[in-house]
Amino acid sequence: MFRLEDLLLFVRVSALSSFSDAAREAGVQPAQVSSAIKRLESSLGIRLFARSTRSLRLTPEGEAWLPYARQMLDAMYAGMQKIRAPEEEISGTLQIAVPSDLGRHLLLPVFQAFDQRYPALRLRIFFSDQVADVFKDPVDIAFRYGTPEDASYISLPVAPDNRRVLVASPEWVARHGEPSHPDELSRVNALTFVLRGRLHDRWTFFRDGETHSVSVSGTMMSDDAEVIRRLAVTGAGVAYKSRLDVAEDLRAGRLQILMKGYEGESVPLNMICPHRKQLSAGVRLLYEAVKACCEGQSAHDDVI
Repeated sequence: MFRLEDLLLFVRVSALSSFSDAAREAGVQPAQVSSAIKRLESSLGIRLFARSTRSLRLTPEGEAWLPYARQMLDAMYAGMQKIRAPEEEISGTLQIAVPSDLGRHLLLPVFQAFDQRYPALRLRIFFSDQVADVFKDPVDIAFRYGTPEDASYISLPVAPDNRRVLVASPEWVARHGEPSHPDELSRVNALTFVLRGRLHDRWTFFRDGETHSVSVSGTMMSDDAEVIRRLAVTGAGVAYKSRLDVAEDLRAGRLQILMKGYEGESVPLNMICPHRKQLSAGVRLLYEAVKACCEGQSAHDDVI
C-alpha cells in the first residue's frame, strides 16, 4: 500500500528535479524525501530516479509510472472533497490573479456568483496583464494564458483549445473591407499589445499545414488588453485577441472574426497554483466554475 505523502513527494521531486527543493516546499527534511522515494521503489520493485552528485532525473520506469501516480493523487483528493464538510464551511480569503480583459468581461460574473454562493469565502481579485509569480506575489491561484513552461507549479487546464482570432468591428469592415490573406495585415491599422516592455507586433496564422507570420503596425498600442478590446469595438483598427476575451463582443455583434479560413495561435487558459496543498475545496470549486463558464463559451463557437 502506498502512502499519500510518498506519492505526493514523488510527483513534486519529478517536477522540481530536486530532493532538497521538494523537501523545502513540503516543510520536511531532505532525508525524509529520500526515504519516501526508497519506500516507493521498494514497493514497486523499480528505480524511479537516476541519481548522481550533480543531477537527478526520472528513469524510464519512473517516467512511465509518473502519470499513474498523478492519477492516484487526483482520485484521492477528489474523494476527500466528496466527504468533506458542507459548502457553508468553505471560508477564508482566496487571492486570485486574472488577465484584465478575461477577468472583467468573462470571469467577473463567475466570481460574483461564487461570492453569493459561498459568503464565508472572501475573494481578493487582481486584474492585470502582468504575469503573476505565484511563488512571490500575494496570490493563491492565477489564471494564465499560454502553454505552461514551469513544471514547479500545479497547472490545471481550463480552456485547452482556446486560440487567438483576428477581429474588427462591423463599422471598420464597412469602411476598409475584410482582409483575405495575412500579408494584407501589414497595410491595416493594427491594435497591438505590450507585455513586459515587448511589443507583440508579429501575428501568426495557420492554414493547410502552412504557417503565415506577418509584422503589423498601428497608431495605438497598450499594455492593457482591455484597452485593445475597447479600441477594436469602437472601430479604431483590427486586433488579434484570445477568443475567450472577445466572446461576448462576437455574440453581441460588436466585433466579427476576420479571415475565418485561417487558424490563430493557440493560447490555452490554465489555472495555476504553487503546489497541490493549495488545491483546497474552495479553489477546486472555483476552478470547476471557471472551467464550466469557458466550456459554455466554446459551445457557442459554431454559431458565431
